[in-house]
Formats: sequence, structure tokens, C-alpha cells
Amino acid sequence: MLWPESARWEAFVATFAALAQSAAYGLAQTPVIEDAAVFRRGIGETSDIVGKEMYEFEDRDGTMLALRPEGTASVVRAYLQHRPVLPWKAWYVTPMFRHERPQAGRYRQHHQVGIEALGAADPDLDVEVIWVADSFFRSLGLRRYTLSINSMGDPRCRPAYVVMLAEFLGGHADQLCEDHRRRVETNPMRVLDCKRPECRAVTEGVPRLVDHLCSDCAPHFERVRSGLDALGVEAILDHRLVRGFDYYTRTTFEFSSEAMEAAQNGIGGGGRYDGLAEAMGGPSTPGVGFGIGIERVLLACDAEGGFAAAPPPLDAYVIDL
Repeated sequence: MLWPESARWEAFVATFAALAQSAAYGLAQTPVIEDAAVFRRGIGETSDIVGKEMYEFEDRDGTMLALRPEGTASVVRAYLQHRPVLPWKAWYVTPMFRHERPQAGRYRQHHQVGIEALGAADPDLDVEVIWVADSFFRSLGLRRYTLSINSMGDPRCRPAYVVMLAEFLGGHADQLCEDHRRRVETNPMRVLDCKRPECRAVTEGVPRLVDHLCSDCAPHFERVRSGLDALGVEAILDHRLVRGFDYYTRTTFEFSSEAMEAAQNGIGGGGRYDGLAEAMGGPSTPGVGFGIGIERVLLACDAEGGFAAAPPPLDAYVIDL
């Protein structure tokens, strides 16, 4: 990122920081290199990120380390280590590293801004988090984007749904792509996230988790949806939206640019992760947050002709004769 383009980068981060701080989120910085177990326990062993994309290496003392592939697990690890007073609301700006095929605005080192709110299970906090992301996109001048939302349930209602889903997908396994035929047994919910046409055709008719939520998750999700309606934030229910991490529970959401190619148009997303702190060995600590890719969003701004880089300022030349 070179000057003068870096001036737009600085303005992007400053705009996000001002909005986050106005909602009482403070800056948190976590290490680029973490113990690999932070992500293996947090994201999940069966995820593509841990299984295929995470950069891991052995330290001199034999410890397995990893370059940070995402922000939430690092922030939760830092909270568990230092225990700031709850509720605790943090924002970050940081590089991420994934060994995946480079995409538009998603390189093997890319950068994100994001927020994490820990210590409250209130669905109104989910609404606030989504509102912050939506407000940020609008402050950049973006208009051609959509917000998709879903609920992934919790350990009370999701296991029965996973069994139901696996049975459904097992009956259509010969119609799935090769990668996801193997996942029907190990992690059937990941099949819902596949964008290949053959899998999309099968998952169009799967049972919807929102129709099988328990007596706690159903009203939580309805409160989130009604809260977004009250704020005028339009959200589309997408029953296949499960995102890529095992730690999500209940609310999950994703923003997509309509001005970019559909296969690579995700500009940000997140959700609730009430069981993540426990999975990492800490006390039960509900949380919700999101991550937004800086490079991808700037491409969306270019596609809409907004948030242009200002020309470099020049008041005068001084020439020594």
C-alpha cells in the first residue's frame, strides 16, 4: 500500500475508528503470531481455514505457532488472559493471513477492521453490532449492497437439526460436489455454505434451521430482526448462511456488494459466538462481532464511484537557486 493511495486507507480506518468509538468500542491490538491452538480450538479442526489455509510453523522451543487467520479468536484469547471488566467492547485494525487462492481484494495477506462485544447475550447488542457495520458502509457512500441474516441456533437445538440435515444431504450425496460429499458426515452445515451450482441446487430444499430453533433461540432471533426493522436496516433471511467458523451460535450475518462479481462480493460479516470462550478453556462469556475486509470494501467503493482517494495536496514548490 503506497502513497498516495495510502491516504485513502488512512481515511478508511479513521472513519471506522470514529464510528466505533462513538458506540463505546475501544482499540485493541493482538499479536500477529499466536499459539496455533487458539485457532484450532476456536475456529474448529474441520474448517477450511484450519485444515487448508492457516499458516503454521514450529517455534524454536517446539511450540506450534500460527499467523492470525481471523480476528475474533485472538481478541477472545486476549480477554481470557487479561480479564478486562465486562461488558467489554473492542475494535481492531489488523493484517490477516490465509494460504488460499488470491481473490479480488483478498490476498494471502489482507487487512480487516472489526469489532467484538463480550459479556452480554442481549439480542439488542446483535442489533447494535450490525447497525455499526451498516452505518460504516453508508458513511463510505456505499448503497448497492445487501445484508443477509440467519440464526445457527445453539447447543440445545442445533444438534437435532444437524442430524436432520445430514439425513437429507445423505439422500442427495451423489448430487453434491466432490469436496462436500465427504463433509455430509463430518460437518454437514458446511455444505450449506458451498457456492457451487450442484450443491446450491441441493441445499435450496434443505430443512431450515430457523424453523427448528429452541424456545430460547427463536425469540432471540425475532428480537434481532425486529430491532433491525426499527432502525430501518433491511435484512434478508438466508437459511443457508452459516459462515465458515465453528464458533458461531445464533445470529449470523453477511454483507455483499451488488456492484461486484457475485462470486467474490462479500464485504463483511460476523455473528454471535457465545461458546467460544468456553471452547478456549475460559468461563462462559457471550460475544458478538464482525470483520470487514479493507481491500474488498475499497474495491466496492471503486465500483460505486465513491470514497475516492483525494489528490495529494500541493500548496507551493520551494526552489533553492
